[in-house]
Amino acid sequence: MTHIFLGKIGELMLKGSNLHFFEKALLQNAKKYLQGTDARVLVRSGRLYIECSDDYVKAAEWTLSHLLGITGWAKATVVPKEIGAISEETARLCEKAKENGAKTFKVESRRIDKTFPLSHYEINRQAAGKAFDSGILKVDVHNPDVQINVEIREKCFVYADSQKAKRGLPVGVSGKGLLLLSGGLDSPVAGFRMMRRGMSVDSLYFHSYPYTSDEAQKKVEDLAKTIANYGIKTHLNIVPFTDVQMQIKKKSPAPFTTLMLRLAMIECANLLAERIGADAIITGESLGQVASQTVENMRCTESASRFPLLRPLVGMDKEEIVETAKEIGTYETSILPYEDCCVLFSPRHPVLRAKVEEAKKIYNSLEIDDLVKESFEKRDVKTFEASEIVKSLFEK
Repeated sequence: MTHIFLGKIGELMLKGSNLHFFEKALLQNAKKYLQGTDARVLVRSGRLYIECSDDYVKAAEWTLSHLLGITGWAKATVVPKEIGAISEETARLCEKAKENGAKTFKVESRRIDKTFPLSHYEINRQAAGKAFDSGILKVDVHNPDVQINVEIREKCFVYADSQKAKRGLPVGVSGKGLLLLSGGLDSPVAGFRMMRRGMSVDSLYFHSYPYTSDEAQKKVEDLAKTIANYGIKTHLNIVPFTDVQMQIKKKSPAPFTTLMLRLAMIECANLLAERIGADAIITGESLGQVASQTVENMRCTESASRFPLLRPLVGMDKEEIVETAKEIGTYETSILPYEDCCVLFSPRHPVLRAKVEEAKKIYNSLEIDDLVKESFEKRDVKTFEASEIVKSLFEK
């Protein structure tokens, strides 16, 4: 049996003459998720279509739930382009909705094929006829329990309420970013938000063994794997940073140790961004959340970057960040009690309003550039691909 899914394209439709570029990226991304399946994927007239056999239904549903660039999706039924067949399918979907507790419904139609003889209003009224006349459900056009959608295109598609998607732009249309990924709540959300703006994302994690445990690294690997579900594929670069941190702790004035660590991390990120061809560096900083994220200290951090420094969470509060973390599946991992290197080496009274010139002077006195380069060259790289999750849904 063949199943068909419709993905609704939202923001992409505003791209005018560049629409084809964005649609092509969306199509390629959907195909990457579904490699190894028999799914047929195409984009046409504001819709992403996925057709697949029984064996790959779960793979298609998982893909549509994680694919960035669509606003919603639904499993649809194709019926003959005549109102009797549409009304029959509407009644069937109403019966199914009634079994799940629905009491009211409405029909909403789109008539892309203007040769169809009925108007939008007439389709809505006549499609609802059998379900209403049979007393299956009552009509409520303002607040229905279920909405039956009819789309008359090259074929006629009928489906019940659609599932919400993550919206945004297709990954890959906005360049490449390097995410400073820790084990906390903020940085995975920052990476996701930039993916949703079309940026492909690789990650950089600083590990300070034995001060940070293997469990802490495993936690970050799990976070990278989760955000790869939305970014299709990501590389996690694990940099051993113990020697750099010990040198900072030894030579830096105590209130400046966290800020100096941030500057060293940015320098390492510069090296990696150059190596992988990234266009920007991404952090999970939120203005005023902790001492290193005052506007003055953020200015010091930014002064060390040779790439645009993107802070997608800068105006968000913790509650908003937590809500997003729960939505994308990183929350439960992020709250595991394994601390990262930033927390373990935090001073009791950190500087709150450092000046760029003063911070640079202290950083230069640490003489750690060679240590940063050595740490960078010792990095380990792990790769995570969303297609591996998709495969697990259909491979025996």
